[in-house]
Amino acid sequence: MIESDLVLDETWSTQKDAAKQAGEQNELRQALELRPTRIVAMGGGTGLPMVLKGLARRATPKPGEPGLDLTAVVAMSDDGGSSGRLRRTRGALPPGDVRNCLVALAEGKGPLSEVFQYRFAGKKGLAGHAVGNLLISALAELKGDFMEAVRVSGTLLGAKGRVLPSTLAPVDLVAQMEDSTEVVGESNICRARGRIRKVHLSPSAPAPVDGLLESIRTADMIVIGPGSLYSSVMPNLLVDGVAQALRETRALKVMVANLMTQPGETDGMDCLDHVRAIIDHVGPVLDAVLVNGTTPCEEAVRRYARKGSTPVRVDRRALIDAGVIPVEADLLKEGSRIRHDGRKVTRCLLKMARSGI
Repeated sequence: MIESDLVLDETWSTQKDAAKQAGEQNELRQALELRPTRIVAMGGGTGLPMVLKGLARRATPKPGEPGLDLTAVVAMSDDGGSSGRLRRTRGALPPGDVRNCLVALAEGKGPLSEVFQYRFAGKKGLAGHAVGNLLISALAELKGDFMEAVRVSGTLLGAKGRVLPSTLAPVDLVAQMEDSTEVVGESNICRARGRIRKVHLSPSAPAPVDGLLESIRTADMIVIGPGSLYSSVMPNLLVDGVAQALRETRALKVMVANLMTQPGETDGMDCLDHVRAIIDHVGPVLDAVLVNGTTPCEEAVRRYARKGSTPVRVDRRALIDAGVIPVEADLLKEGSRIRHDGRKVTRCLLKMARSGI
């Protein structure tokens, strides 16, 4: 009699847990039908703007579609090119990735977007600087507030979302290589051409910008990547409190897998290696990985191979064993270069956000 009662109690408890979970999922679906889907996209370089440009096209509410609430989180350890020069000569925070994200969120090649992206030619003076970098840095000096400079720039461009630097602290990326040497600075790490064991920020665990952790906790979906694993994606995750917020949020956390390896940074690494690198640095913060299921043309693969870049291999079973769900789709953009198609990536991400996977 006692055993029978215990079995009934366990069955009833299991049914209650299942009903509670189903109820929570139903509440989430109903909420997404009534309000914009909150998406936080993290990264830098060229990968994050590609994702943002695709999402920005779907941001405006339409009949039957409540739209998207978009937040881009940008790494702030860039020390190369125009951003690096502004850091060294003006003591500025690097504006380059912020600029690219604001323009991507502006959705369209308007006159002001073209001006922001215009880069001076030549070899001296302003040569190599993007106008948008100079404008953001000038606004930051004028206002005495980098975040205000970003907000004003977003308003000028008509950005359909907001851009948050992951931190306002001046930070450098430091890599510990497999040969035990230490390399300081993103640009130096890329030139080192060695296998990276681990990276960290200096100073370590810088404070997050206001609003970042709350955006993560209240998001419906977190998109990580694509982009340079160690120099664009990882610096965001190493900011104080970000990894914990990612572990605690109820949002679906998706990594968009890179299509190709990056010479000098991810040579020989497959998709599982990318996932393990994130887990080794900040713990289990991924639920799923969106991978390309279309084979690039052989001629393009040979051309990339001559530059030391190869397709990122995907072992679906190994990803599942690592606790991450692989979602496969055609993500390739037509053309001679091997690139993600922003529209295809957006369609997949929104399907995943609204279905829960």
